[in-house]
Parts: sequence; C-alpha cells; structure tokens
Amino acid sequence: MNRKEVHKGRGAVSNPAGRFEHHRSAPVDDGWAPSVGELGELGELGESGDFGEFEESSPETQFLPDRTKNLIATNASPDIPFSQSINPYKGCEHGCIYCYARPTHAYLDLSPGLDFETRIFYKTGVVERLREALDHPRYTCSTLAMGTNTDPYQPGERRLEITRRILETLLEYRHPVSVVTKGAAVVRDLDLLVPLAEQGLAVVMLSVTTLDNGLKNRLEPRTASPGARLRAVRTLHEAGVPVGVMAAPMIPYINDHELERIVEAAAEAGARDVRYTMLRLPYEVKDLFREWLAEHYPLKADHVMSRVRDSRRGKDYDAQWGTRMRGEGAFADLLARRHQVALRKYGLTERGLPTLRTDLFRPRTEQLGLF
Repeated sequence: MNRKEVHKGRGAVSNPAGRFEHHRSAPVDDGWAPSVGELGELGELGESGDFGEFEESSPETQFLPDRTKNLIATNASPDIPFSQSINPYKGCEHGCIYCYARPTHAYLDLSPGLDFETRIFYKTGVVERLREALDHPRYTCSTLAMGTNTDPYQPGERRLEITRRILETLLEYRHPVSVVTKGAAVVRDLDLLVPLAEQGLAVVMLSVTTLDNGLKNRLEPRTASPGARLRAVRTLHEAGVPVGVMAAPMIPYINDHELERIVEAAAEAGARDVRYTMLRLPYEVKDLFREWLAEHYPLKADHVMSRVRDSRRGKDYDAQWGTRMRGEGAFADLLARRHQVALRKYGLTERGLPTLRTDLFRPRTEQLGLF
C-alpha cells in the first residue's frame, strides 16, 4: 500500500518508538489480510486503486491538556538570541519532517514520528500561570519568544486560542514578545500585535521554507501555502508590525537553490530582515528525515545526506554551539555568502528588526499601586 496515501497530510512516514521507551512493537502480516485480487472480486477495490473500507486512514489529531505549572522556559545557550520562551503547544500538527522539536515527544513516552503530529498537548491555565510568573518579585523582564519549539499558530490555535490569550496578557503587562510562525493565521491577532508594536513591544518572523507549493506539501504538509505566508508578511508590514522572514531550514539539493528567490519575495512583501538556518537532525529526526528522503526523493537521498555530513563534521548532526545553526565547510560557507549577497541586492542590510523595549513593563503589583 502506498504510504503517502496511508498518511496523507502527514510529514512522517512512520511512528517509531521514542529513545526512552523500553518496548518496541512492529506490524506483522499474519496472513489474514485479503489480497488485492480478493478485494477486487468482492467489489471493494476503488477506481483509484485504494483499498476502499480497508484503507488505513491518516491518524486523526488528538488534543490533550498539558497542566504544566511553569509556563516560561529559560535557556542559557550562547547561540540563541533570547533567554526565555513560551510554547503554547507540545507537538505540532504542521508535520514538518525536519522539525528539531520532534525528539521532545520522547519525554512523553510518545513517538517523534506521527505521534508528534497527531498527539498535541495544549497548555492550560495560561493566563493564571503567566500572571504568576510576571508578578513574581524576582522576575526580570526580557523578550518572550514564542514559536521557538513548536508553532503557536498551528491549526488547533484557531479553536483553542491559547496563543491569543498569552498575547492579551502580554499587552496588559506591556511585555515585549517575538513570534516565529509558519501560520498565516497570525494576522487574526493584529488587534493585539499592532498596539504591542506601536509601543516597541512586538516583532514577527514568518518562516518561508520554499516558494514551491508542491515541495511545501511534502515537506511541511499542514502549513499555510508560501503565497499565504507572504501575504501575511505584507499585511503585518502594512499594519506597522515589524516583520521578517526565516528561510529555514536550508536543505542541500532540496530547497537551498531557492534562498535568493525567498529573500527577493520577502523584501517585496515588506520584510525588514531575512535569516536562515541549516538543516538540523538531532536524535530521532535524522532517521525520520532519511525515511522521508527515501519516500519522496529516492534518487537524490544519498547525495543530500552526503552534503549534510560534509557540513556537520562527517556526522548527520553536530550540536556544537556557534556552528549548529549554520554548519561548516564549503557548502555552508557558500550558503552564508549567498545570503549576504542577496540581502545587499534587495536592500535588507540596512533595515533589520528593532530591539524591543523592556522599560514599559508593569507587573500588576505596580499597576495597583497607581490607584
């Protein structure tokens, strides 16, 4: 059976066990399944060649509550430009096969494969948890980054509105926030982003991995189209919200040839900056990505991985700080030069995104003191 039809609309080809699970399971043919000929005789074989009622449907998405008490995560990584972040969701229905956040589902005893795309955990009590953190006497204000692990505007946000409630609270506290997303639905929250931006408290980055909708459907199946994302860039720009584009990740021989065209399209839409990262394949992601390559690009799979290893000191992934985002070697150096040339060509070297303000932050304890 064609696996792309079985998992239509999903990025991962399989659902391997996470690295912390002690037990493994695998499907085994016990001989009881009817053959194609038998199904045809029974009239169950559809015109398209699908297996009718016997066809395995794509796994449905499940939304599960995550009652984590600490909403804000902190980090001290020297190559990450933020010290604290909020991820409203664990797992992401967008299904990007390259997503470096996939391995986090292993900590939930779930698979970084299809489970990551179909078992989505949403944060509960976000307003209460966020207020507790921001009102704490020892809290120090710095930009809160959203979308650093999983997308805050994935499909479930339309109904759950977790991201929106967080933005409402940050506006109330006059707290700076940066948002990275593939979701064109970010424009739904213009009524919050505009007043934040007017006070120097918000920037948005739209991730545009490719301008080819066909590749988009294979690489990140449940994301907005490239055109919709660029329209969102234009809408945010025209509304006065500082906006940039992430051309990420750049994958050798898959989308790296599009870098200059993405920079050009982003500049035309009003982006103030375009950044990029190299493909990262930590933990289970490397096996999932290899499987995806074999499914969609079997003739170039070895060539792609060879160039990846050339950029990662001979390994599928090298987590060394300072180089993990850009890679090393001839290919990585050429990509960096191409990026700089494109920024100059399309007038983006002098724009850039603004530094967000922290001096306007007012916790509720201080707000109450005004009355």
